[in-house]
Parts: sequence; C-alpha cells; structure tokens
Amino acid sequence: MSAHTSPGAGSEPPQFETLLYAIDGPVATITLNRPEQLNTIVPPMPDEIEAAIGLADRDPAIKVIVLRGAGRAFSAGYDFGGGFTHWGEAMYTDGRWDPGKDFAMVTGRATGPTQKFMAIWRATKPVIAQVHGWCVGGASDYALCADLVIASDDAVIGTPYARMWGAYLTGMWLYRLSLAKVKWHSLTGAPLTGKEAAEVELINESVPFERLEARVREIAHQLARIPLSQLQAQKLIVNQAYENMGLASTQTLGGILDGLMRNTPDALAFIDTAAREGVRAAVERRDGPWGDYSQAPPGRRPDPSHVIEP
Repeated sequence: MSAHTSPGAGSEPPQFETLLYAIDGPVATITLNRPEQLNTIVPPMPDEIEAAIGLADRDPAIKVIVLRGAGRAFSAGYDFGGGFTHWGEAMYTDGRWDPGKDFAMVTGRATGPTQKFMAIWRATKPVIAQVHGWCVGGASDYALCADLVIASDDAVIGTPYARMWGAYLTGMWLYRLSLAKVKWHSLTGAPLTGKEAAEVELINESVPFERLEARVREIAHQLARIPLSQLQAQKLIVNQAYENMGLASTQTLGGILDGLMRNTPDALAFIDTAAREGVRAAVERRDGPWGDYSQAPPGRRPDPSHVIEP
C-alpha cells in the first residue's frame, strides 16, 4: 500500500501521532494506531481523524475512505482512567468540572466531540468502517458515522456508558435501529456481536475475521468503479434525509446530557473507583451483574488472536 497526500508525485505521507494514513489507488485507509491501548480515544486522535478525513476528501484521486483499527480492536472508546483530564482545562477550572466550559466545548464546532465524529458523516466521499475486536463507547460513534460498516462476526459493538458515565452523542444508534431495538440498547447498554449487529441492521454486514480485510477491500474497489460525483450525490441525498429528521438537534442535546451524566454523584464515584482501584475494577462493578463486555464468557468476547497488522 503506497502513501501520498495529493496527486502530485513525490509528496510525503502525512505524519500523525495516533493514526496512519495510506493510499492504495482510489482508496485511502485511516488506521487508528494505538494498538497497545486498544486504540482508546485520547487527544489528539479526534482532531487527527478529522484532519485525515479532510485530506482524503480533498484529494481528487480518492473515491473511497476506509477507517479501521490496528491490533486487537477497532477501538475501546474513550480512555477514562483519569476522568477527562486528558482534555485539561477544556472541561475543568481549578481542577474541578466546570459545566459552563463543558457545555461550550461539547457544542462548539471546532471543539465538540460530536463534530469530530461527524467529519466522517460529512465527508463527501463514502467511508467504510472496518470493525473488529472491541468497538465500544465513543468508538461506536466513529464506526456508525461511516456510510458502510463491515464487521467481523466476533466483534463487540456497544455503549456501556448507557449504564454509567455518558449519553448518546451522535445519535447514530437511534437513527440506525428500530424504536424497539434502540429502546432496549439505550436502557440496558447491552452489546451486540458483529453478527448480531448485522442481523438487526445496525451495520451492513459481518463476516468471519479471516475474510474481513478482503471483503472491505472488495467493497471499496467496487465503489471506486462508480463515478465520484455519483457517489457524492447519493451520499448527500441520503444524509440530507436524516439531517431533516432533526439529527443536529438530537446531537446538541446528547452532548449536553453526556456532560451531565459524567458528573452525577454515581458517575464521579465510578471514576473515583477507576482512579483508586483501576479501570478494570470500575468496569467489573458496572458490567459484572450483566455478564457482558469484558465480564462476558469467552464466546461473547472478541477473539484476542484476531489482529489487524497496520
């Protein structure tokens, strides 16, 4: 896979801290590249994803964008081991949560996490999310903002923050699922395997892990046979239909509720447990009674031998 940023010959591949950017003909691949941390989301990853999507969108040689994760997971979501201290004073004043700053940050076009997710949705070119391993919390927003989502059968997709420390941000779970299904998952936080997610049409397709990369490559190159303007027109009209359903106002409310739910007494106790006893202990208390996510039996967890080499 060759890498370049523009049609000009001899251009250097872009350098990022948290991801890799490569090009193979008309397909640009963005790979989340914190494999030892299961590609958890920390600064500057959201800004870098937005920037990489922009590079591909502006490159006239690119028709399709693939988003994937290196190592054992697409992404395990936001890294909350230290609360949101990764974001420093963006949400805090004198070391304490500042609701005014939080509200301004999450609703700001340049700063809001939903705006970073939506760079994928707003790209004029189709984006395929290649999902394997864990795809939970904020990572599910990244995947579900893509146009097509192809997962391995044993991937695990879910929003454990539905039980503690968050609320839907992009709302893509709401818009992709039926009312009955989204009520169930929003209230229980129950995850889905890749196979189950395809069955309920949260995602497009699931395949055995061994076929995942080949299947995504096949779809990407099939799409690339279609004229770019045709792809762009079809993406625009479908997206606009969902925008007309009130997507933006749903996302505004989601960001505000997410800030509140991260700072209730229960949520602060959850984070305190993570700080004092480790994230594993906090997650065990949250998910243990449900017997899912990391507390699930092996057959309900991703196969750790399923690794994507960047």
